[in-house]
Order: sequence, then C-alpha cells, then structure tokens
Amino acid sequence: MADPAVGADDSGLGAALATLRGLLTSGETLEAWAAQRRIYALTHRRVCIAATSGRFISLQRRLFGGYDSADIRWQDLKETRISAGIIAADLTLVAQSSSDLNIGAEVNRIWSFEGLNKNQAQAMYRICQQHDQVWREKRRVRELEELRAKSGGVQISGAQAGYGSSDAAGTESEATRRLRQAREMLDAKLISDSEFESIKAKIVSGL
Repeated sequence: MADPAVGADDSGLGAALATLRGLLTSGETLEAWAAQRRIYALTHRRVCIAATSGRFISLQRRLFGGYDSADIRWQDLKETRISAGIIAADLTLVAQSSSDLNIGAEVNRIWSFEGLNKNQAQAMYRICQQHDQVWREKRRVRELEELRAKSGGVQISGAQAGYGSSDAAGTESEATRRLRQAREMLDAKLISDSEFESIKAKIVSGL
C-alpha cells in the first residue's frame, strides 16, 4: 500500500519507506520520517531518516540501487539540532558511541543530514527531543538512586570508633564527600531542594 505522504512522482521514497518498515522489530512502531529533497540529492546519494519507538534510523541510497542503514538508540542520543530555511532543513544528531543508562562515554558520533523536507525534519526534531527528555529523566533517576544508596551505605558504631580515632576521621571525610556529591547534583538540577535536604539528613544521621 502506497504511503499518502509520498508523491506519485517519487516512487524511490516509497521503496525507502518499505525498506524502513521492513527493518522494524516486533512491537517497534514508525513515528515519523523525513527525506532529502531531490534537488539536494543530485550529486549525492539520497538519504531518508526515520524515528521509531526505539531508535533513530538512517537509510542512504546506494549508487547502483538499494540502501545502507544505520541507527542510534534513543538512550545514546545526547543532542539534536535543526537549522531550517524556507523549504528545507538540516538536522544534526550527536550520540554516544555506546552507553547504558549512564552518560560516561567520551567518544561521540555526529550525524548531519542536509536538505531535508522542512515539515518532515521539524516533526523528526520534535520526536528526537521527546525521546531525549525521556532518557535524560531516566538517567537523572538512576543517578539519584545511586547517590541515595551511597548515602545510606555507611554506618558508624560507637563501640568501634571513638571521636579521636583515625576511623572516625575517615568516615567524616566520606560523609563530606557525599554531601559534596549531593550539592553538585542539586546545582546541576538533577535533584530538588527537598531531595537534597533528605539526602543530607540521612548522611548526618549516620554520623
């Protein structure tokens, strides 16, 4: 069945969309797609991109037919930028080379797509931003849980350490470090004021 968004004079896009749908995994849905305008693809291999429920996919037409595909998991996405003109737009994605819920990867991938249909590119940008926000929140919750676990992980027994012992001094240093971590997360707006006060109270109560 032909896609209503594909013009009758652009059967190549129909083939690209069919390829995209064929790449979807079980339960994965196609949320939006964008294609490079034909005038921008006169001297390059034409590109079609798509946003699904689980990832970003790009298809690049081969010189002698067919497409090459690549994808970015939403959890790896770090930044999305758009530059729009009158009829076309450029979309740039910055992604980590690999990650889980954490954001510690140092090597980034930068993908740029020029001359996309403007309306399609804007729809793609909105969806990329939505997925980016969802995963930022997941990472924030993960970091908060890890900080809370660290905050409640050390207890001091008065029978084992006195006020002047080296163990007590070491524990005091550990508590100071945790308080500093909590303050840094507060300054970075990863936690709220009330969450910071709760963490601080737990640290202090363990002394």
